[in-house]
Amino acid sequence: MKPKRRDFRLDIIVLLGSITGVTIAVFGIYRWLSGQPLLALMDLGIVACVLAPVVYAWRSGDGLRAGAALCVLNSAGCLTACLLVGHAALTWIYLVLLTNFFIANRWLAVSANVAILVGVQLIPDFFHDGFHAISVAVSVLLITGFSYIFAKRTQGDRARLEKLAAMDALTGVPNRRSMERALADAVDAFQRNGRRYGLVVLDLDHFKEVNDLYGHAAGDAAIADLASILRFEMRRNDQVFRFGGEEFVALLELETGADLESATERLRKAVRGGLRGPGGRITISLGAAMLREQEKTWHDWFSRADTALYRAKSNGRDSYVIADGLF
Repeated sequence: MKPKRRDFRLDIIVLLGSITGVTIAVFGIYRWLSGQPLLALMDLGIVACVLAPVVYAWRSGDGLRAGAALCVLNSAGCLTACLLVGHAALTWIYLVLLTNFFIANRWLAVSANVAILVGVQLIPDFFHDGFHAISVAVSVLLITGFSYIFAKRTQGDRARLEKLAAMDALTGVPNRRSMERALADAVDAFQRNGRRYGLVVLDLDHFKEVNDLYGHAAGDAAIADLASILRFEMRRNDQVFRFGGEEFVALLELETGADLESATERLRKAVRGGLRGPGGRITISLGAAMLREQEKTWHDWFSRADTALYRAKSNGRDSYVIADGLF
């Protein structure tokens, strides 16, 4: 199963769309009971339009498109309310101006807010007088400006936090959370277009002895140096992750089991020739597996490579084992 990502925009879309839909539905039921079936059907049509992007966002996880659709619908509905109700609908305008920045791209939100501002200015007799029109325009521009600045700042902060959460602090390579996401994406790509991948699971040989004899600082240095070597050995479309402790995972885009075996041996030799600790050379053991068609999730794929790793360790370390069923 592909890991779900927390999406603040998606949460807001579901919350806002659900509340809006329920609120309008209540009005629709009231109109129906009051003998206004046409208006009631119109309300229910609006509910369907509002809930459609909510359902799409919930099922697909695509908050960007759903948010854009909801932003346009809310803004159009706000203008329609102003046209039908008059300046009494101004209260809804300010709510829509703010929420547009939570559910849509910043520039789309700005465009929608400007459209609302221009639209209400064009409605005949909407304002009490010129001063009222100017004060509303200033309020709309101020809300839009401050909301834009806030949205830009929070989006940047959120991107930095997500990047930090996805990286391993000691080695600077992506962590297990990122690995699970990348493996799930690889399985999806393989099932969609046949793009082939190999997985290599590796860890340091006799790492406990390094910690016991020379201290945890020496162990951390060995892990960091190993990460540097692995990063250097990765090709453009390859990725390396720290799975945990002294264990790393390499995701390689390649075509055949022979390619995977060659890449695995290349990693073993690179580490054997370049990794040193206080006690001398440090080696690794590796297990590898090609992604197979019958594997619908990454867990089975990873399990085969991990089992191959333990076979390599039992064979005497500083070696690799390629899982069965490659060809």
